[in-house]
Amino acid sequence: MRSVSSGIVTCAHCGHANEVPAVAEGRPRCGNCKEPLPWITDAGDDDFADIAEKATPLVLVDFWATWCGPCRISTPALEQVARELAGTIKLVTVDLDRNPRLAERFGIQAVPTQLILDRGKTVARRAGAAPAATLRAWADLVMTGLLDCQKR
Repeated sequence: MRSVSSGIVTCAHCGHANEVPAVAEGRPRCGNCKEPLPWITDAGDDDFADIAEKATPLVLVDFWATWCGPCRISTPALEQVARELAGTIKLVTVDLDRNPRLAERFGIQAVPTQLILDRGKTVARRAGAAPAATLRAWADLVMTGLLDCQKR
């Protein structure tokens, strides 16, 4: 079973415990020191639109399955990236076995598969497990490209 879900997040800067809901406007910040908090949650067929597509930061979606060994390996790496990019991205995980409509909608044929969504639109896609540094470099490259496009 994966450990990612919304709930109580301890601020890495001051140690304050904060409740971070799955759906909210804006980006979560520590109630004590106001530093950005990592936003990590699960989504499914019924709540994906509210959790992922309406989110204002970029959304890194991880499609995974309980029986997938590489998926279990990639979880800590994705959580690390979400912590490093707190305030910039929201990590949303989707269990394909429990959410077949999302798997079909996004044409997921291999797990793990990660997407980056910008206001609900897929702007990047990759498949396979990877270490945190690789995932971070990929996310940074996507974010840089999006920023460059917005400047034009």
